[in-house]
Amino acid sequence: MLKAEILDIMEGGNRKVKFEYQGIFNEILDQIGLMPLPPYIKEKLEDKSRYQTVYAKYEGSSAAPTAGLHFTEELLEKVKEKGVEIANVTLHVGIGTFRPVKVENVEEHQMHTEHYYIKQEDVEKINQTKKNGGRIIAVGTTSCRVLESIADENGMVKEQEGDTSIFIYPGYKFKCIDSLITNFHLPESTLIMLVSALAGKDYIMKAYKHAVENKYRFFSFGDAMLIL
Repeated sequence: MLKAEILDIMEGGNRKVKFEYQGIFNEILDQIGLMPLPPYIKEKLEDKSRYQTVYAKYEGSSAAPTAGLHFTEELLEKVKEKGVEIANVTLHVGIGTFRPVKVENVEEHQMHTEHYYIKQEDVEKINQTKKNGGRIIAVGTTSCRVLESIADENGMVKEQEGDTSIFIYPGYKFKCIDSLITNFHLPESTLIMLVSALAGKDYIMKAYKHAVENKYRFFSFGDAMLIL
């Protein structure tokens, strides 16, 4: 049994809801709920694992870090064989990631807050790579936002858990990451602003033009690009 009562209608289309239930809440949601998909995916997923990365561990995110969907266990092993260190970070993506920027001045856009954490073993991998002159390649804007949220001015990170509302747009100076693997994003989104901050708006627009002309797949189940 699960009942929901809307207590308040909030800004941005949000609702404050009170749930009443019998049993274990997450198990009930798993039984009767649907996978939260972006609004541009119209069909129901028959296999929920299709919208999940092979390295996912924790529940809580409203969306998958879709750049990670390109990686299989076999591909990750090949990456490791090349001497690449793989570090894991966690960020619970909020529904605000799908909302377009509607203000004329991007600095006035209200970013949603998202929860993150990173463990010491992964911190050590990242910091050692930085010290050795290696490159930090983030898989997805999700990983990028975590690292840029926790990095100091030298790009070093430390074990921590917290909340971030970081908004990365052109003019931002990246502290930790050097490269980014990411899918093609919705127009007027905070994510396309993030990739424009890293690669430059003109360069990104050329890449998107090329992608459209060559019929690349966009968004969650689409193709990816590597920004060096």
